[in-house]
Amino acid sequence: MKSENGLKNNIRTPDSITIPLIFSRHETFHPRYLWLKKGFDKASQDSEVFTRDNAITVLGVGKNMVKAIRYWCSAFRVLDEIQQKGKKGKQSVPSRFGRFLLDANGCDPYLEDLASLWLLHWNLIKSPCYATAWYCSFNIFNKNLFTAEDLLSSLQDYINRVFPTHKISESSLIKDVNCLLRMYVEQTNQKIFKEDSIDSPFSELGLISNYGDTKHFIMNIGNKPGLVAEVIVATCLEFALSVEEGAKTISISRLLYEIGSPGLIFKLNESLLCDSIEQVSRQFKDISLSETAGLIQFSYTKDPLILAEDILNSYYGRRRN
Repeated sequence: MKSENGLKNNIRTPDSITIPLIFSRHETFHPRYLWLKKGFDKASQDSEVFTRDNAITVLGVGKNMVKAIRYWCSAFRVLDEIQQKGKKGKQSVPSRFGRFLLDANGCDPYLEDLASLWLLHWNLIKSPCYATAWYCSFNIFNKNLFTAEDLLSSLQDYINRVFPTHKISESSLIKDVNCLLRMYVEQTNQKIFKEDSIDSPFSELGLISNYGDTKHFIMNIGNKPGLVAEVIVATCLEFALSVEEGAKTISISRLLYEIGSPGLIFKLNESLLCDSIEQVSRQFKDISLSETAGLIQFSYTKDPLILAEDILNSYYGRRRN
């Protein structure tokens, strides 16, 4: 089945969505193995762990890494930053998503399943996103073959167009672009980034790869390691609710091409998206694909968030067994 040609008029455009302007809070450190689990566990024990004088000792990392772990835990939404009455500053507390994934009895506390990294990638970039360069790179940037300079230029153009009164230093943007590429691109030449080149777990997703040499990159569209049908469908349901509360259908074109969609964030193609929905629909009768006059629709009959949770619980339940 093929979807309709072009985008419908009600599909959101880059200029119709604004996001928080957040740059360089990672202290130049991309997320490392076990950082999210460590930050989640320590904050579960003490909501003020990141601001205490002994944070370096408790977390076993340097001062700047403490800041980076706190930022990434918040950006990936495994911790919520809240202001508690009578407390100075914000406290870091486990989020519902964090407990679902990383709690001692969570679905995948040590992130052994690539599907969990895809869920984290989704939570990092979905709106409202607290990593502006990441949001723009996957939602706004439209080149499959590119250089770091292309990514930087696109980010600058977006800021100038959507936030014309804000002046963000180029050095901050460069730090974000470099951090993003270190995070997603597997480093085969360790001399490129020296000590900073320890691979991020997210390089295993195969979203971005070197193309020809170390200065050129490619966004990989379609099938990728660990991107299971259940994650695709669960995020489609979450996205559908975010764009139209109360609706029971959404077009495949919106799921593929609209800003903030799984299609853009995961770099899906139509066949993978439709195959995933059809695969999950064989177990969950509350979702289906239909076609009317050449328009493919994704339909669901239950509350999309409850259905998404059921689908993910089913996936992780099978994995544990």
